[in-house]
Amino acid sequence: MALYQRGSKGPEVSHIQTRLTELHFYAGPIDGDFGGGTESAVKGFQKQQHLDVDGRVGPATFAALFAGAVIAAPAIASAPIERRCLALTGSFETGAPPPECFAGLSGDFDGQGISLGVCQWNFGQGSLQPLLLAMDQAHTDVVDAVFHDLAAELRQVLQTSHGEQLDWTRSIQDAHQRVIEPWRGLFKALCRRDEFQAIQVKAAQNLLDSARGLCADFGVRSQRALALLFDIKVQNGSINSVVRTQIQSDIAALAPTDAAAAEVARLRIIANRRAEAANPKWIEDVRTRKLTIANGEGNVHGRVYNLAEQYGIGLQAI
Repeated sequence: MALYQRGSKGPEVSHIQTRLTELHFYAGPIDGDFGGGTESAVKGFQKQQHLDVDGRVGPATFAALFAGAVIAAPAIASAPIERRCLALTGSFETGAPPPECFAGLSGDFDGQGISLGVCQWNFGQGSLQPLLLAMDQAHTDVVDAVFHDLAAELRQVLQTSHGEQLDWTRSIQDAHQRVIEPWRGLFKALCRRDEFQAIQVKAAQNLLDSARGLCADFGVRSQRALALLFDIKVQNGSINSVVRTQIQSDIAALAPTDAAAAEVARLRIIANRRAEAANPKWIEDVRTRKLTIANGEGNVHGRVYNLAEQYGIGLQAI
């Protein structure tokens, strides 16, 4: 069941805000961000309609807003599990829902020129250029439609030396290593395209395969497990041998229980043990993020997550 509430973001929220505006309950921006203003408008509508006044848009409130329409799950929920995993990790990294979660963009603060996408592929390590070349080769029309007259410049840059490419990336940034317009908007627009998201998924295949291997090592089999281990690979890099042994020992000590409860218990062990191995400064931040995946819900940096409702990621076997 889809549910939109404070902290939800995305096109579905924009749809709700537009309707509330039409009904004169909401006068704020149509920004796809379910904040206090949107919550207040929803409560006002619910009160008028004699619904439960909780400020959340579930099936009953949605049906009242849209003449009996059935509340739809976000489009990402029906995508292949690999894309759902990338979307979730990208959302943690950007604080944004699909498709914006695929459009993480940073400048040369780390010496890598420009970093782009869920896994922050970059010019410095030469990991981004193959994605851009693959996109241009497979979808020349899309590159032209996104970059227009600047497509030729991008293609020329991709044929130059590595040093020249880095010089170019720095030439389109300000003094604070922030990519400037129009290039900032153009790269983000590229990442919002389904075609480039598919290329990101393909480029992340080694990380996904490694995550599947870790799932097998720890005896976890669910979609939620794959999402957790993939997020660990992206955010934390690996699970070292000491932490691996701790996880396996903790799992071996678990009391027998039903399959779903056992799966969640294992995921919580993995989440906690990997968080405790992080830099002390970030332990609780990592723990909150990883336990949100293990538990299937939580609040990360002020955004409410429900993996099943928002991403279609549950305890079903992969």
